[in-house]
Amino acid sequence: MKIHQLPPLDAIASLKSSEDGLSQAEAGRRLHEFGLNQVEAIAHEHLVLRFLKNFTHFFAIILLLAAVLAFVAEWHDPGQDMATLGFAILGVIVVNGLFSFWQEFRAEKTLVALRKLLPQQVKVMRDGALVQLLAEQLVPGDIVVLAQGDNVPADCRLIEAFGVKVNTATITGESLAKSRQAEASGEEMLFRSKNVLLAGTSLVSGEARALVFATGMRTEFGKIAHLTQTAEITLSPLQLEIARLSRFVALLATLIGVVFFVIGEAIGFTFWQNFIFAIGIIVANVPEGLLPTVTLALAMATQRMARRHALVRHLPSVETLGAVTVICTDKTGTLTRNRMMVKSVFLANAAYAPDVLQQQTELTAHYRHFLLTASLCQDLQETVQRGKSTWLGDPMEIALMEMSHSVMPEQPHYLRIDEIPFDTDRMRISTLHQTPDGLMLYCKGAPEMVLPLCQSILLADGVAPLTPELKAGLIEHQNKMAEAGLRILAFAYREVSSGYGDVKQLEQNLVFSGLVGLEDPPRPEVAAAIQKCEAAGIKVIMITGDHPFTAAAIAREIGLVQTEHPVILTGDMVSRLSTTQLQLTLDAPEIIFARVRADQKMRIVNILKQKQHIVAVTGDGVNDAPALKSAHIGIAMGIAGTDVAKASADMILLDDNFASIVSAIEEGRAVFDNIRKFLTYILTSNIPELIPYLAFALFKIPLPLTIIQILAVDLGTDLMPALGLGVEQPSPGVMQRPPRARQDRLINWPLLMRAYLFLGLLEATAAMAAFFFVLHLAGWQYGQDLAHNDPLYLQATTACLSAIIVMQVMNVFLCRSSRLSIFTTGLGGNRLLLWGVALEMLLILLIDYTPWGHDVFGTAPIALRVWLFILPFALGMLLLEELRKRVVRKFYRQA
Repeated sequence: MKIHQLPPLDAIASLKSSEDGLSQAEAGRRLHEFGLNQVEAIAHEHLVLRFLKNFTHFFAIILLLAAVLAFVAEWHDPGQDMATLGFAILGVIVVNGLFSFWQEFRAEKTLVALRKLLPQQVKVMRDGALVQLLAEQLVPGDIVVLAQGDNVPADCRLIEAFGVKVNTATITGESLAKSRQAEASGEEMLFRSKNVLLAGTSLVSGEARALVFATGMRTEFGKIAHLTQTAEITLSPLQLEIARLSRFVALLATLIGVVFFVIGEAIGFTFWQNFIFAIGIIVANVPEGLLPTVTLALAMATQRMARRHALVRHLPSVETLGAVTVICTDKTGTLTRNRMMVKSVFLANAAYAPDVLQQQTELTAHYRHFLLTASLCQDLQETVQRGKSTWLGDPMEIALMEMSHSVMPEQPHYLRIDEIPFDTDRMRISTLHQTPDGLMLYCKGAPEMVLPLCQSILLADGVAPLTPELKAGLIEHQNKMAEAGLRILAFAYREVSSGYGDVKQLEQNLVFSGLVGLEDPPRPEVAAAIQKCEAAGIKVIMITGDHPFTAAAIAREIGLVQTEHPVILTGDMVSRLSTTQLQLTLDAPEIIFARVRADQKMRIVNILKQKQHIVAVTGDGVNDAPALKSAHIGIAMGIAGTDVAKASADMILLDDNFASIVSAIEEGRAVFDNIRKFLTYILTSNIPELIPYLAFALFKIPLPLTIIQILAVDLGTDLMPALGLGVEQPSPGVMQRPPRARQDRLINWPLLMRAYLFLGLLEATAAMAAFFFVLHLAGWQYGQDLAHNDPLYLQATTACLSAIIVMQVMNVFLCRSSRLSIFTTGLGGNRLLLWGVALEMLLILLIDYTPWGHDVFGTAPIALRVWLFILPFALGMLLLEELRKRVVRKFYRQA
């Protein structure tokens, strides 16, 4: 038989222990055999290997190769700025590699949080004496002593229990405290047994002696920790997209570089001329500033989300939110307030809300014994926290106490003479008090256990016999309250004579005084948030450890369930379903999971991922950590969440409110749109950087743009305006459209056509025209060679660079929308964008007109008429882009 199925003494004997505990010698031997009672780390790759992995992905290798080639070219032919190029590329690799490596510490943070949750000290019987030890010194066979407020240090089998109630929410997800007893259990599953205390839970009331039977990683807590550490870390959609984008851009740049290397060989370039030329082509096509810009844009988005009560721990998670198709949400504390409240009171065949009772003083006086039962029949302890008096104990009893005090502020203090404590067989508690009217017994508990003890009922006109008709009416109303998902308690009382004898014989001939329905009420903002999710095409699935009735009632109240017969599955049902069956079941439009364990929740998440969903998961307990880590984005509760859940999550809700998730999703969707905007902006400048090299190779003209000037654009002037595009406000209809399709890429053909073949060609035309304009004014003739330090050549390349910047200034406003006119989006509304444009113009003026700019970038001052020559090209790009947008809008209206 399993340990929870054995009687207490037999359970102790099965672990070769005794009621006096283990001897110190035997405990030491077992500690050596079983190890410390702590969550152990699973072997990971060496830190150095994990660090190097962040510098060996495809894009990093391509950039690293380009840097090496640049250094080789500089060694062979000094003075071509190739070393500067190499160092700039290395800087990009290092910055982004360090950022990626920082995120690798998620597992270590989770492990530290798991260890912190277990208590540090515990009272243990050793050699017949009660001693205090570090919790990590516990071994199987130890006898521990626990009291109200203590955390459970290991998996234990109760030996003695006095009014024990335990909060199991961190392990099972259930919001209500559970009673525990020492008697043998007939349950097959250990975690369902009423005589077992699990590591990581805590006693909300009572005292206990318990036998430790599992420690460390062998506990249910340890198994969840193992799931958390071994759960596969899912790459975010943005990380996958950036990887695809990197491969595309790198391969395209390399391919073009190779093609023009071959062209150079054909037209008679020397090898090293051709080599430097090919590197220039690659550099012109690789947007070196892409990854830094994405990182900065995501960081800015996290600040906006924090203002909306969502703290993002991992930057790629910002965009992941925008792609979410399913939210698997916990109930307690996320959809509800995580605070028990009295919802309904049933007195004398009539139901009342607590606030109605407050206004009816006559009713309050008549049902005084009902209110006294709520305030006196309890096991709460009054304590002071932060200078304020508060109650410690069962949340349900706290709710009853608050209800009684709100209805009857002047509470009498009657001495408690005796009590019959709560246990799981009786399902009730009775207390005996000395009152001015004599001894009174107050009783509360499950209606099915209290009602049979009642012979009378308190009605509006006094105490009357409890007839079968009245009892049937009580049961009918009790069933209605149960269907509404309420936790129901029955109240009763009786007068007791002074020579009452055995207190256990007093629970008879009671007067029934009323029913109370309690609930953890939903948050007021949640219903509107659920509607927003529905409008945005996001499916919401409730996964809770609570009772199915409670889950269904809350789901119906917040609008998550609207049909007559939603699909409701318990953890047992889930365990009996095959993967295929569960996968098909998840297609149901309305589905609720109740009484679900940690491994089952993670299984649901993984199957949703197999169905090609982008999954967000909310949670607050240890039991939620594996699912939080397996999901595309894990969302932990900031107030009620355990350290484990927070360390496993990508995002933390600072207000524990489901509505904040919807606000964060809106920001996430805007991030994807904004990344596309600045991708268009950044990629556009690749063409005016590429065309000068093509013209140099094909038409044997002086090189219109140097490599260092390309870097001035990619890693200098383009960064701030691109970042401004990255923080554009969400469009008004962003939550009225479905989640973007999984196959929808950051870079698609319409974006490439617009950036490369339209906007890019317009910019290239302006840049080359400015270059030749300066040469023409000075009388340059085709075929005439110019030295790289010739003042005319420096002015011409400066004109080419300046034209690109002016066109990019216009382009940044055009890129605010791919469809809407600039006269609709306007020039204002984005302070960072305006500052970015101002900085861009300041940089180009510093590059053109300061000695520092001349030395670093190989420029020379250009005349005012060159600027005036460039401006019409910018206005022409505005006009042509407005015509294109008008055609696009007309096409979409017709479609």
